[in-house]
Amino acid sequence: MTQLLLSGSEGIPLTLLAASDYNDWLNSQEKPVQNWLSSTQYQGKGLSLIPGSDGALSQVLFVTENKDSHWMCGDLVNELPAGQYLLDSDGQTCKLAAFSWAMGAYKFDRYKANEKVYPQLVLRDAELVEQTLKMVRSVAIVRDLVNTPAADMMPQHLGETMESLAAEFGAKVTQIVGDDLLTHNYPTIHMVGRASHNAPRLIDLTWGDEDAPKVTLVGKGVCFDSGGLDLKPGAGMRLMKKDMGGAAHVIGLAHQIMAAKLPVRLRVLVPAVENAVSANAFRPGDVITTRKGLTVEIDNTDAEGRLVLCDALAEANSDKPELLIDFATLTGAMRIALGTELPGFFSNDDEVAAGITASGLNVEDPVWRMPLHKPYFELTGSDIADLANCGKVPFGGAITAALYLEAFVDEEISWTHFDVMAWNTRKLPGRPIGGEAFGIRAVFDYLAERFGK
Repeated sequence: MTQLLLSGSEGIPLTLLAASDYNDWLNSQEKPVQNWLSSTQYQGKGLSLIPGSDGALSQVLFVTENKDSHWMCGDLVNELPAGQYLLDSDGQTCKLAAFSWAMGAYKFDRYKANEKVYPQLVLRDAELVEQTLKMVRSVAIVRDLVNTPAADMMPQHLGETMESLAAEFGAKVTQIVGDDLLTHNYPTIHMVGRASHNAPRLIDLTWGDEDAPKVTLVGKGVCFDSGGLDLKPGAGMRLMKKDMGGAAHVIGLAHQIMAAKLPVRLRVLVPAVENAVSANAFRPGDVITTRKGLTVEIDNTDAEGRLVLCDALAEANSDKPELLIDFATLTGAMRIALGTELPGFFSNDDEVAAGITASGLNVEDPVWRMPLHKPYFELTGSDIADLANCGKVPFGGAITAALYLEAFVDEEISWTHFDVMAWNTRKLPGRPIGGEAFGIRAVFDYLAERFGK
């Protein structure tokens, strides 16, 4: 992917135009160009390959309805023949074109030969190339992790991924594995993951100046979710390799934070497990005492994500971070409410929620705030424990799940929780079917605006 964008001044000229500017541009062109567009019945929309007098490709014209879109070149990179194309634009248009070009060329080809040679976009701004590739890699990290089959993306593999990330940026990683989780008081992470031969673990990365503002990210790392003893049906299990999508999101976001050298003290906590079935699997009706000391009755073993998250969130309190943000593929209820392409989030901090929402619009990574409706908290109650891991009714499931998590966050901490799909169910420009990053560009833009000055 690093070869998709180059800095320089050589290449076939590529002109990007808004549809409203096409006629003025056409009138400024020489007769051969006008004749070619006329004879090919070009209607001022989409792609035109314009030859020179020798018959070779001389220039490329691409007219879009929305020149302000972060995805405007997401299909273009797949339509052009191999070669180098010099972008005849600058400023915001150049930035958006570069991002969408690189994202459009994303392919998950770990298990198959990819013989396609992609065209290269040449920009005159070397710094923009570098910045764009950092963001593109962050998104690609998320996509790659989510797309990888569970056999090759178990808790130990997530641990290796974070170790590699730490080595790249000089961060520190510790892992608490298997029965050591009980020794160090992470009982719910251990409980959910103990039935798998892939040992559960809490992966903990730290980076940055210890005196800088503290930002802690927590990501749900359920590497495969069978549903446990409350076994999912086959159709519901088919995509459960993506249930570690929350972990993938915080790893991708951490990459962007460290690559940009934001002046923060970053901590990333990933509780990584496989929710499997065996003789020692946890059961409906069991009661567990969590790290925070609250007892939880297991109503459904398929609501395991909030169980592993609650111990990680309780640990996150210990540093008193200025911001605590978690990502999780948590509920189908959120997908019913907002669909698969708009991630919902909850926050106990109005200012942070407004800032992230504005940033999402700014970078075309929209997010939608959902209500932490306090009266619904009683729906998480249990007759024999402090909480149950499922609501008493099938309504408002995303809200009750968020309220459950909030019970494990200290009141004075600014906390935001993202409930994401982590998967594209249809092909869109720059967004193939498969693993996807939702909300991390919005959050990074907010963090950069808040801490990067």
